[in-house]
Amino acid sequence: MPTTPTKILVLNGPNLNRLGKRQPEVYGTTTLTDIEKRVRAHAAPHNIDAEFFQSNHEGELIDKVHEAADEGWPVIINPGGFTHTSVALRDALAEIADGAGFVEVHISNVHAREPFRAHSYLSPIARGVIAGLGVYGYIAAVDYFIDAAA
Repeated sequence: MPTTPTKILVLNGPNLNRLGKRQPEVYGTTTLTDIEKRVRAHAAPHNIDAEFFQSNHEGELIDKVHEAADEGWPVIINPGGFTHTSVALRDALAEIADGAGFVEVHISNVHAREPFRAHSYLSPIARGVIAGLGVYGYIAAVDYFIDAAA
């Protein structure tokens, strides 16, 4: 039986550093710093350290996935535009898919937007996909890893 993780890596892809400024009608006004505070506050009572990393560069995200694989950490990832384009990120995440696992998160409902956003290279190997719940999706992903261990 899996145990509750002591650390979860939360990855955010391109343009997510612009949350709160970029397209607030789609993504809301919550900043990435606000999300980090909420997730940390939610994870802390469960003795989970949430480590955050955001990059607009695919290789940097892949390096962090490799670190998570080496350490056995589960991953919560909002891959942003790399969702629809990055086979390389998918290949990196495949290494942890059957181990600690990962959950794909999208703030907006990608299926209600432009048709190209409905395709994800990551979804088929993710433990789950949370889309359209706003920033609560990150909290739901943390809860998944807690509940999966119960």
